[in-house]
Amino acid sequence: MRRVGLAGAAHLELVSGVIRLRPQDAMGEAMLRGWRAQQTARGLREETIAERERLVRQFMAFTNEYPWRWTPAHVDEWSMSLTAERHLAPATIRAYQGTLRIFNEFLCDGRYGWAVACEQEFGPGEHPVAIVHEWNSIAHLQSYEGDPDERPFSRDELQRFLDYADDQVERAVRAKRKGALAAYRDATLFKVMYGWGLRRTETSKLDIADWGRNPAAPQFGRYGSLHVRYGKAKRGQPPRRRNVLSVFGWAVEAVSDYVENVRPRFGFTDHPALWVTERGGRIQPPEINARFVSYREALGLPRTLSPHALRHAYVTHNTEDGVDRRFIQVQVGHESDSSTAIYTHVSDDFMNTALRKALAPALGPAPSDGKDR
Repeated sequence: MRRVGLAGAAHLELVSGVIRLRPQDAMGEAMLRGWRAQQTARGLREETIAERERLVRQFMAFTNEYPWRWTPAHVDEWSMSLTAERHLAPATIRAYQGTLRIFNEFLCDGRYGWAVACEQEFGPGEHPVAIVHEWNSIAHLQSYEGDPDERPFSRDELQRFLDYADDQVERAVRAKRKGALAAYRDATLFKVMYGWGLRRTETSKLDIADWGRNPAAPQFGRYGSLHVRYGKAKRGQPPRRRNVLSVFGWAVEAVSDYVENVRPRFGFTDHPALWVTERGGRIQPPEINARFVSYREALGLPRTLSPHALRHAYVTHNTEDGVDRRFIQVQVGHESDSSTAIYTHVSDDFMNTALRKALAPALGPAPSDGKDR
């Protein structure tokens, strides 16, 4: 087969005519360098490449074998250890298996020449073979594999939670103690998470400049649209951006009051972040978690509720209110309606109302009084 200059090809990573003291180790490192070069040429992020390499090295250490000696049985043993010893979720194990499959397919691809290089170095039969197959990897049978206990806030729970967050501001002010500004910031942060259907990371990385006008909703002023710059990325790709249009007037009023009247009192006017700390830093996702948990525990709400439940509630409540599903899907950044459906847990009242609407054409109008029955 003709050698080609593809990034990651064996002849580009191996120096001919050089005697190696540890040829197996040298070959293994060359394979990883080649894979890195191939992924870099494809435009993958450095964090993704590094994480993939780390996983392959872990598998290599687990098997105590070099890649050209790996077999499907090694994958079986490794997958079993991930389940029985590390207790990882099926989705996580499948992702690990997928990474291993990508590396293995790279080595077996004849265009890169690694099989030929191994046989030239170590003898006939010493070459990589396919090790991850349908029958030894976890199939993606469901669109959602998260904890089935996870659910959105009910409207009553949401109101209690947001009211409690507001109460913490008033308590701090009455007690004349520190923390009133931080409490106000966090109360507004939770309103923004729900009001625009955001994830924690998306919320923590917001800047003041991310707010903009929406000509179709002039009543919201400069807060008619929110540019989310750090949306959830696809594997190996940069964060996905999206614009989220403002829907709730009360949420716009809350963030407007915070930005214009409260945030300046932190004293860091030159900091771009929407959510700043008392020391001039940017709020991080773990801090959002900590505040959320403290409020949830104080209210005695179910522990299955997480900050992400605010995003679920945004989808569910808008669905119950009759908002177009396609609009909701674009708002929250889902590529398919099936993903949005996962977030939707409508109430019994909503289902009963929908049922009555569905049955109305067949049953006809309801009687006006008992005489017509």
